[in-house]
Amino acid sequence: MRWDNLRLAGSGRDDPAVPLFARGAVTRTFDTPEFSGMTFYEIRARSIINRVPAASRVPFEYTINPYRGCSHKCIYCFARKTHEYLDLDSGADFDSKIVVKVNAAELARKELASPRWGGHHVAMGTNVDCYQRAEGRYQLMRGILAALRDAANPFSILTKGTLILRDLDLLTEAADVTDVSADVSVGFVDPELWRAVEPGTPNPRRRLETCATLNDNGIACGVLMAPILPYLTDSPAQLDRTVKEIAEAGATHLVPIVLHLRPGAREWWLSWLSREHPRLVPRYLELYGRGSYAPKAYQQRVTGLARELAERHGVGRSVPAMARRAPSRRRPPITPEGPVVPPEPEQLRLL
Repeated sequence: MRWDNLRLAGSGRDDPAVPLFARGAVTRTFDTPEFSGMTFYEIRARSIINRVPAASRVPFEYTINPYRGCSHKCIYCFARKTHEYLDLDSGADFDSKIVVKVNAAELARKELASPRWGGHHVAMGTNVDCYQRAEGRYQLMRGILAALRDAANPFSILTKGTLILRDLDLLTEAADVTDVSADVSVGFVDPELWRAVEPGTPNPRRRLETCATLNDNGIACGVLMAPILPYLTDSPAQLDRTVKEIAEAGATHLVPIVLHLRPGAREWWLSWLSREHPRLVPRYLELYGRGSYAPKAYQQRVTGLARELAERHGVGRSVPAMARRAPSRRRPPITPEGPVVPPEPEQLRLL
């Protein structure tokens, strides 16, 4: 089973009211406005460090994802389809039914200490956001970061959340012993469009402030300028406005990516588009009629312009010295038996 690592450690009740994977899980709802209409399935996963399939178009090999589903509710989110593997739908269920791997930190510490683990770079936030709203309650990332720090294991984080700043102490401690980097995701800064397509996320400008704070504290942080939305945020004026604000935030780098519409996200996005911008539906069907990605010529034109603007506005030129430095005070990782000196890890970057 593809999602076997999500199965429970023990057997559960045969309750048809919950998804098959969650039978026996602790199912919770919280009587607070920020969690209104949401259900959380607390499970004990069998593993937490996932190896990315070789065919995937990503520049990293291992990930940690303490949650499945995401309260950010980004209409275009490419991860929506993964909820269907859990007997949930890729639309409203993805936004409101969140799987919480409550033993994530415990598993991370155990797997990082395994003799079979090679100290590889671990990417987080690459499927759903590890700093989504639920993290404020469950605080799984603090335990995960502590485990990565104690193993001196390199890692990176991609997030739309500002909650990452809660863990600035652990990030800076980890940066003293290994390679640590972050990226915030900001595809555009238009406030009306942000409210429409990313309703559960912090304001894009707050994300850029988060980027600046991380860099000021020695955590190299860039911006994943994604997604750039065809016919909505891809005009030269809109791109210039976004890139200018990214530069002003002191991002170490900028990576522009045009929207891609995989199954699950495609249907949810086109449904929203038909309600809010029906005139654009034929143009999207033309762009994405043959697959999940816009034509290469279109992608190259838009991302090329974004990179030219990044050069013009000086993205990366004003990076604080602390964020540019390599870890200089490396200490051996901590284990229950005492400090050990690990082999030199293979260092992969998010970019």
